Amino acid sequence: MPKLISKVRASSIVQRFSKLTAIRNGGKEVGDYSQAMRTFTTSNGHVGEPVSRSGQKQIVDALVLGERRRAVSLLYEFSLGKNKLSADDFASILQSCARLPDPLFVMETWKIMEEKEINISDKCYSLAVRALCKGGYLKEALGLMSIMGENTNCYSMLPIYNNFLAACYETQTLDYANECMDLMEHQMVGKNEITYAQLLKLAVLQQNLSAVHEIWKECSKFYSLSLLSLRKFIWSFTELRDLNSAHTALQHMVRLAFRENSYISRTAEGRFCDLRLDIPAPSSGNWSFIDVSLDTVGSSNFDMERQSLGSMETNTARKTLSASVMKLLRWSFNDVIHACAQVQNCDLAEQLMLQMQTLGLQPSGSTYDGFIRAIATTRGFSDGVEVLKVMQEKNIKPRDSTLAVLAVMCSRELELNLAEAFLDEMSKIHNPHPYNAYLEACDVLDRPERAVQILAKMKRLNLQPNIRTYELLFSLFGNVNAPYEEGNMLSQVDVAKRINTIEMDMMKNGIQHSHLSLRNVLKALGTEGMIKELIQYLRVAENRFSRYDTYMITPVYNTVLHSLVEAKESQMATQIFKSMVSSGVPPDAATYNIMIDGCSIVGCFRSALALISMMFRSGFNPQAVTLTGLLKILLRSEDFDGALELLNRGISEGIQLDLLLYNTIFQVAAEKVRIDVIELIVEHMHLQGVLPDPSTCSHVFVAYVDHGFYNTAMEALQVLSVRMIAGVDKDTDEKRTELENLILGEDSEDEPQILETFKDSKEYLTVALLQLRWCAILGYPVSWSPSDSPWARRLSSNLASTNGLL
Repeated sequence: MPKLISKVRASSIVQRFSKLTAIRNGGKEVGDYSQAMRTFTTSNGHVGEPVSRSGQKQIVDALVLGERRRAVSLLYEFSLGKNKLSADDFASILQSCARLPDPLFVMETWKIMEEKEINISDKCYSLAVRALCKGGYLKEALGLMSIMGENTNCYSMLPIYNNFLAACYETQTLDYANECMDLMEHQMVGKNEITYAQLLKLAVLQQNLSAVHEIWKECSKFYSLSLLSLRKFIWSFTELRDLNSAHTALQHMVRLAFRENSYISRTAEGRFCDLRLDIPAPSSGNWSFIDVSLDTVGSSNFDMERQSLGSMETNTARKTLSASVMKLLRWSFNDVIHACAQVQNCDLAEQLMLQMQTLGLQPSGSTYDGFIRAIATTRGFSDGVEVLKVMQEKNIKPRDSTLAVLAVMCSRELELNLAEAFLDEMSKIHNPHPYNAYLEACDVLDRPERAVQILAKMKRLNLQPNIRTYELLFSLFGNVNAPYEEGNMLSQVDVAKRINTIEMDMMKNGIQHSHLSLRNVLKALGTEGMIKELIQYLRVAENRFSRYDTYMITPVYNTVLHSLVEAKESQMATQIFKSMVSSGVPPDAATYNIMIDGCSIVGCFRSALALISMMFRSGFNPQAVTLTGLLKILLRSEDFDGALELLNRGISEGIQLDLLLYNTIFQVAAEKVRIDVIELIVEHMHLQGVLPDPSTCSHVFVAYVDHGFYNTAMEALQVLSVRMIAGVDKDTDEKRTELENLILGEDSEDEPQILETFKDSKEYLTVALLQLRWCAILGYPVSWSPSDSPWARRLSSNLASTNGLL
């Protein structure tokens, strides 16, 4: 009965091979045995004579030369001989197919072997499965493997299964791996260390840390783990960011390397191998790595101390390690150090570097690459630069990846000179990411001229930009005028040319717009007041992205609406908003806030309230920016009482008021010389913990001056400036003497010194110090206790009399 089943299954395999061969040859079954017979008979006039064993070599040579059609003809000549053929006669052919690989020719050969009723050996099975796996025919390979267990000539099946699991990893097909494991359990094949190594790779592919721990338990149950096995476990743990387990396994590996004899050798291909006798572990009957869940084994339960590791202390004087063992140890140290960089654990990375020195392991460029990443990501790029200097002292050339990391970090810290130096030092650049980070820094610093230089370098290196590069280019070069300047005809023409040039380069490199690149184009057009072009690009965005993909399209609409509101095109903004809603694009909170702000242009409070009603129905709550838009409408009609009532309502609703909201009130109140409102808002802002900024100081100061209250204006300026400093610099008390020397100094260079000293700080601190210096020049002494000011006490008393209500 088993033989009959095998025959049936083998027949189905052959039929599948035949169909696949036909598909691959345009519908013609070139490998059909009877057709080959007719072709051979017609060409020779009679059935061919037996072909000698040299025919095998001719077939192999034809395959190696890529002459597959001739190889097929030679194969059928070979099969027509009078001598009875055996599996050994096809072994060299199948071996060549496995080496190339040529899975289709394996199928041709296999059909002939089945038709000739050749007793197939385990070697032929192994070679056929290997060829099919290499060629990506996993389903057909699994079919062959399923009948192997029923073939009495097949004994050494485990290597075949290991090859299949390796192919599953290469092709990232976990389903077939699971079927293979089921088949292994059914046929009770067992597992060896190579099997566990393949399962580890599959578990990492699946990002299944629990499976790795389960493999550790099962493997250590049957095997005394070797250096090679530990190396693979360490790699698995680091790939899945289980730093604790990786570090513990590494210490086990170190202990094993120095206290026991290692049996590490190399294969003909140069791969490391273990010379110990590898007896397969028995089948567990029910285990499959894909079925393991976090509930089964938690990483917190992983405790290799219970595996009788003993002390982890290493006595390096016991023995001298071989070069192979030293290389394995160095690789594992590198893996763990790189994992330290991923989880930002620089302390452990330092410990491992010291341990390598103790063990006599010389750090490589890869070691320093991981170490610099760990140090720089946690302590800053300057510490990473110091480690780089140590490398240079040891004549170790840094990797390009190391230089790229430092260049990116310097760019993030806006250190353009240093970032550019690292970019220049890189020898081979395949990824534009470090250059994009530099362009992003240029964008933040508004230094387009530096961006032009780096773009020229990219062109010289033939480094192709990606979409992120173009997104930054539109942001950098989309605007011509300085901030807050309105566009004119010349600037609009220039912007149009720039956008067109960047888009032409995108087309040349086969890159399409992303939602961010289109948004940056829309921002540029809106800033320049190019309304017609703005609407045209909106239509492009609508066609480019699905209306139902809110992540893509809603922010694009928001950009357009904001530009129209800024350009005071409220009617067009309303039309776009209605079109957006009617087409099914759901507005978000930003959309409603923009439209409420647009209502302030025409002063329509009723429309704003209608938008708030829609906002509530859509599930969004009003924010500080929402109140700001409503306040603009009320203040436009000088309804200060309504504005103060709205503020009280917002506070009672738990809305966190921000500086922009307060400054909006200050600006209108200063224009209308409403000192009473200004004083209420100043004290309320102080109680809410919102710090003033230069705009706040300017509005309050101008209001008092316009009303003729000069002394009060100077006192208010002093109080607000000190509050600004206290909010920006928490160490004001320790630096008080230094700050007073800058404020009260009589040297003409004191003001430039203030600008130079605090050039890297927030501009608020510089402005506050200059304001206090001007107050001192006019004879108003500096007081570092704002609450002692009569003006501040009066404002506090006035607000307290209203129970904190405005």
